[in-house]
Amino acid sequence: MKTRNLIWSMLMVVFYGCSQQDFLENENKANLTDETQWASEGNADIFLNDCYSEIPLKWNFAENLDYYSDDYNISHYYTASNWRQGICLVPGESTTNEWGGTHGPTYGYTWASFFTKIRKLNTFIQKVTENRANFSEDYANQRIDEARFLRAFFYSEYFMHVGGLPIITEPLDRNTMSQEELQRPRATFEETFLFITNELEQVVNNGFLAVKYGKSDPDAGRATLGAALALKGWIELFAASPLFNTAAPYLPDPGRVVHFGNHDPTRWAVAAATNRQFIERFGAAGPYGLFGDLPNLWREANEYNEEVIWDRQVVANVPGLGSNYERRGGPTYVLGEYMTWGNYNPTQELVDQFSMANGLPISAPGSGYDPQNPYVNREKRFYDFIVYDGAPYKLDWMPEEDIIYTRIDLTHPNPDRSNQIDLAGNTDIGDSGYYQKKKLNPDAPPGDDMSGQNYVFYRYAEVLLNYAEAQNEAFGPDQSVYDAINQVRQRSDLSALQPGLSQTQMREVIHRERRVELCFEDKRYFDNKRLAQGPETMGKPRHNMVIRNTVPSNNSGTWVYNVEVERKYTVRFEPKQYMSPIPQNVIDQNPKITQNPGY
Repeated sequence: MKTRNLIWSMLMVVFYGCSQQDFLENENKANLTDETQWASEGNADIFLNDCYSEIPLKWNFAENLDYYSDDYNISHYYTASNWRQGICLVPGESTTNEWGGTHGPTYGYTWASFFTKIRKLNTFIQKVTENRANFSEDYANQRIDEARFLRAFFYSEYFMHVGGLPIITEPLDRNTMSQEELQRPRATFEETFLFITNELEQVVNNGFLAVKYGKSDPDAGRATLGAALALKGWIELFAASPLFNTAAPYLPDPGRVVHFGNHDPTRWAVAAATNRQFIERFGAAGPYGLFGDLPNLWREANEYNEEVIWDRQVVANVPGLGSNYERRGGPTYVLGEYMTWGNYNPTQELVDQFSMANGLPISAPGSGYDPQNPYVNREKRFYDFIVYDGAPYKLDWMPEEDIIYTRIDLTHPNPDRSNQIDLAGNTDIGDSGYYQKKKLNPDAPPGDDMSGQNYVFYRYAEVLLNYAEAQNEAFGPDQSVYDAINQVRQRSDLSALQPGLSQTQMREVIHRERRVELCFEDKRYFDNKRLAQGPETMGKPRHNMVIRNTVPSNNSGTWVYNVEVERKYTVRFEPKQYMSPIPQNVIDQNPKITQNPGY
């Protein structure tokens, strides 16, 4: 059980409204007034910790963001399945419905919940500023910058889904403000981008926050300089990418809420410089770096290791604070028992991106890839991340090893109690021929709130990949680009890249490394979006690995590996799907809010 102060303060928030008795004449924190709330650092922290609790616990969402990408083959009953058929409509009101909805991805954010988060943070900043005499200088400086980071983080998360947002930096008050003051228009894409990055830059330049916290630090889980600089570098890369860094938007956008309105190649250089600053300032000299044991990076015992930059704390076996991630994915049947919903099913497209052990792509001459023996001599990350047909499967909570078979085996006595695919999505058994192993907690069996692994938003490998991409786009594949990519590759026992790559060749390498290294971390959806690859990646069907025996009656023949197109539905991608729609009631209540293009 974690004992860090932030976790227990968040637990206090959970029970904030409970009836409590004073003990030894201590102030009852459940009955704080506006006056007492800001009378001491401890009381003010209760308010800020509630703001931290607003960070979505993404482990527990029924659908994760990778469902909206070409990395997963998903079941038919999710909102993502409608989205992948080109169905994305304006919702009547804010919703996070994950079951058959038609509103597209928001991943824990709605218009209403987003501005609730922002209002809380604006209130905290205002009240601490007004009552600064009640706090030490160090406390006020640190906590205000924590709040500014959280505000920029929440803006960045929703900005990536909907584009330009109203920039609100003070609590709105209908009792004192006019309708004109209350009804704010959407800022442009550029204005929102600059608000986020300027806030983060000021936090970094102020230097009031710690660079990084370790697991034993009482402030572990709070914002850091590392988190602020890494987020700034990512948002700059996101915005410099082709979908937004253009004068020709994907659909008419007269308000410029989803694009800059011009193409500026120096935006890549800005992103490269920020990520280089992180590497040189916080990476080369510490405390950040690559964690040596990638498959165990997320394990609870390894939290706050050198690779973790920004995460959300999770506490096992505490309702509302534990993780349910393992309940929904991994092999459906383990040791003959139904264990998971079987949802995390990697596509053949993703599996094909994993290199051979010699470092070559499977399509490269001399790679040694055999389509009828496809799981031999693959790179280390393949075995660490993917459960394939015939894979040995042993997590620490399991009493013994299992072998997972996804082949169609007509001799199996009860196919519906095995992991063999049914191709039509009729059961919880996955259809792609693969399951996910990466990020599953090896210490906790599937169950409600049983896992305590923190949810990691950003890690050092991503900074290296962000830098390599931005630097390559701005200046071509110089040695620093090779160095960044090779660090990621060599951690997984892959050879260094051959010199002499062109900018285009290096771009392909970087995109492949991103897809493999960051798979199942909610990154692929944003990469498809920002690179304007929707029609190419989401407008085409995914594929499954279907393995059948040439003598199905008794399996005495040869097992044949066939890559077959998914059957559940016909996929389609409409350009409007690059951004999610604004709820209709938002526009009805505030006519200054414009809808996103295409809706």
